[in-house]
Amino acid sequence: MKLFDQFGRLLGRQAPAIITRDSELQLRRFGRRYTKDTGQAYQFRMPAGFSGDVNRTHPVAIEPVSMDPTNPITLFGQAGIIDATSHLFRLVQAGDTAITDVYGFAVRPYPFQQSSGTNYGAASIGNGAPGTIGKLDVMRSGYIMTTLNNFAAANVVKGGTINIWIAATSGLHVQGFVEAASSGSNTIALPGTCTFNGPSDSAGIVEIIFHP
Repeated sequence: MKLFDQFGRLLGRQAPAIITRDSELQLRRFGRRYTKDTGQAYQFRMPAGFSGDVNRTHPVAIEPVSMDPTNPITLFGQAGIIDATSHLFRLVQAGDTAITDVYGFAVRPYPFQQSSGTNYGAASIGNGAPGTIGKLDVMRSGYIMTTLNNFAAANVVKGGTINIWIAATSGLHVQGFVEAASSGSNTIALPGTCTFNGPSDSAGIVEIIFHP
């Protein structure tokens, strides 16, 4: 009966850890001061992911396209269009001020290994950039992680308008990545069906909803 009484006093607060047998069964009790099961919560937001990651598999539409070697995608998560002359997928350019939408965003495959001039295995897995020729997966519709330019000064909210930096890369503004605010001829605004799905993480990775 003593054992049951001791269990009753422990319920809801402490749990038995070790049962030893001496003259009678005794319980050694480990309390919160040992296990630290409270007060050890996450104090900061976890990383959102990597630029180019499709983080929701349904619904999503991903299409393999041929890359334009004269103006290729340079980083996963960048936006691109179909070139009117070559009919190949290319990175947005400074002269694209008249466009009102993009074709899609470059999807990051994983694992990914860039080719090397000496041997294929010379480059580290995961560190490669998109190739300048060949096929590339592009998300035409869905949810994707991308890089928010100048994220430390950006004010991004869920449902906010997505702007694409189409001008040449300058400082914290990388061509093809998203912006929180418009900047004249430097950016284009995506349609209202394409929005931010919340603020970025501490590395500037942000989730966008792309439904053109």
